[in-house]
Amino acid sequence: MSTPQGRDPHSGSPAATAAAPAPEWRRLDARTLLVHCGWMGAPLGSLALTALATGGRISPGAWITLAAVAASFAVVTALGLIRWARTDFRVTGETFDVRSGLLTRRLRSVPLHRIRTVDLTATPLHRLLGVTVLRAGTAGSGESSGELSLEALTVAEADRLRTELLARAGAGEVAEDPVLARISWRWLRYAPLTFWVVGGVFVAAGSVYRALHEMGIEPWKLGFVQRAFTEFGNGMLWLTIPAALLAIIALGSVGAVVLYVENWWSYRLEWSDARTLQVRRGLLTTRSVTIERARLRGVLLREPLLLRAGGGATVRAVAGGLGNKEENRKRSGLLPPAPRGEAVRVASGTLRSPFPDAESPYGRRDVQLLPHPRVALRRRRVRGLVFAVLPGTVLLAGLGAAFTPVLLHAAWIYAVLSTPVVLWLARDAYRNLGHGIAGRYLVTRSGTFSRDTLALRREAVVAWTLTTSPFTRRAGLVALTAAVAAGEDGYRIPDLAEADAPGFAAAVAPGILDEFLVHPS
Repeated sequence: MSTPQGRDPHSGSPAATAAAPAPEWRRLDARTLLVHCGWMGAPLGSLALTALATGGRISPGAWITLAAVAASFAVVTALGLIRWARTDFRVTGETFDVRSGLLTRRLRSVPLHRIRTVDLTATPLHRLLGVTVLRAGTAGSGESSGELSLEALTVAEADRLRTELLARAGAGEVAEDPVLARISWRWLRYAPLTFWVVGGVFVAAGSVYRALHEMGIEPWKLGFVQRAFTEFGNGMLWLTIPAALLAIIALGSVGAVVLYVENWWSYRLEWSDARTLQVRRGLLTTRSVTIERARLRGVLLREPLLLRAGGGATVRAVAGGLGNKEENRKRSGLLPPAPRGEAVRVASGTLRSPFPDAESPYGRRDVQLLPHPRVALRRRRVRGLVFAVLPGTVLLAGLGAAFTPVLLHAAWIYAVLSTPVVLWLARDAYRNLGHGIAGRYLVTRSGTFSRDTLALRREAVVAWTLTTSPFTRRAGLVALTAAVAAGEDGYRIPDLAEADAPGFAAAVAPGILDEFLVHPS
């Protein structure tokens, strides 16, 4: 059978229009070259500070460093020019293609339906130049190598490209208010209730020490530093030590507030459409993370010890395509430290169903978590005494016997003060243990320094790992880990009764352990 001339026998459309023209390849913005040169700020700043500290006298080593920086600048500029000239991208009807390389050309093509998250990040240098970095996370990309990255695009071009990449997620109106949360500066009171109150001071001090050391300045040899340590040692320690702790807490609180503002400025969490969740935040370094609802496996309600004491919590997403563990921690944050009631509300809005909260107010519980055996409490008490109380006591006692009897008194004082604290923490850790099933979600809770409540979709569990040790086998306990292709890749339920763990795992995700189970019948 013949067909009319000029017609495609398979499609029935004119041959001239049967094949649509391929999209054109697009190139990165030329300001990418300036972004690559931003690394020179640190060495040049170090040389400038060295010149100021030495009164303009620059040592031969500094000149060598300056020459090395100049040579590195030439190399980096050449490599950046080559990278810019040889990197282009396009979006076809089915794929996202990135082509790069000089001698060895590399073409990475990812189907659009596998792209789950799009992250737009702009450092202060990027914002100054009017560009941003786009990273597209794909389904099943647990490692950073599984994502496509473009640096750098203009902000308008990045927004258009994100829309193109997520078009397959589908559009649709959200029945309820699409905005789940906005920043409230009343939440600043929770900023000091984080690790950075104390840890941030030591991190900053370490950074300053490293910078001075790189400039050839030994901080311990500076006159005012030596005088400060001398006066501190000559003063009354029962006054100077508390004063130093108060100063550290005050500096840490200021730093924590500044860090909170920098990270969560203009924060907004919303459903941009029926299938796409978007988080925007940042003051100097802005970040916009988009998560497809199909890759959202659950949420994690995190309550660090100090934040929990102040009635606060944070919320993180358990989703695929957010990169490796380090990138996942940066991108999964859905809510800054905020009131616990707000955190539960955001978690519910993210799940599009009530969050199975085991600590609801007014004594009402949305889910009843199963308790763990009492032997788990004994294990926590023993571990606390063995790993916290005993080493410190033995160390102080040994130093006291070798040098001064004063440390012998410090040893028994440490043992007397630390034992009740350890026992209280062990009791709190045991009370926080729990697991259960709430509809379509697996719910687990554990931890004392950070009490984490996880609501995980049961169908997201792809495998189970049952772990024991000689001590847990003797106690009749087992640790159950749910393997998930999202978030931290695995979520652990510690110290379950050995007889109950397989049955619970089979109830959560039927079919995975069936061939290994022996039923009473």
